[in-house]
Amino acid sequence: MHGTTIVAVSRGGTTAIAGDGQVTLGETIVKRGAVKVRPLADGTVLTGFAGAVSDAFTLLEKFEGYLDSTKGNLLRAAVETVKEWRTDRALRNLEAMLIVADADQILTLSGAGDVIAPDEPVAAVGSGGAYAQAAALALLRHTDMGAEEIARRALLIAAEIDIYTSGNATVLTVGGQDDVDAGEGEPEVQP
Repeated sequence: MHGTTIVAVSRGGTTAIAGDGQVTLGETIVKRGAVKVRPLADGTVLTGFAGAVSDAFTLLEKFEGYLDSTKGNLLRAAVETVKEWRTDRALRNLEAMLIVADADQILTLSGAGDVIAPDEPVAAVGSGGAYAQAAALALLRHTDMGAEEIARRALLIAAEIDIYTSGNATVLTVGGQDDVDAGEGEPEVQP
């Protein structure tokens, strides 16, 4: 997937997901401030996407429907989404990847039928995903930074390496003490 980087990190009961804002057509940057992460389920679930925007929005709608029908069960909604994605003739050719997360878990969803829960609480997709994931793992293992700062810095590091990743990050968080203080289910959005 070219044109974006999404990274999710969980630490200390808080999960953060960061997405860069760059949109490219071929080798041309056409927008730097797109938002590719969003809250769902009244802010208790976060999601980010890489790939074709219209394809990703179709999948996000499917996932959100399953999230509602499973009463917020992240894993069941992810599995149902991927099953339909893989078996439905129209959805099968969609070119996108999703990361979905709540305060307790992070999952990566693919059209190949994968629902992947990482061994460590870090996941990334997109053209700069491997760089962002490596940076996030290093920061998680060797610093005491919070999830939000790790996600933001990992994205910035990926932007230094991957030409399709901008350093313009949108970061959402869920869980932790901030949610209790701000009101249930209101994630923090920072451009």
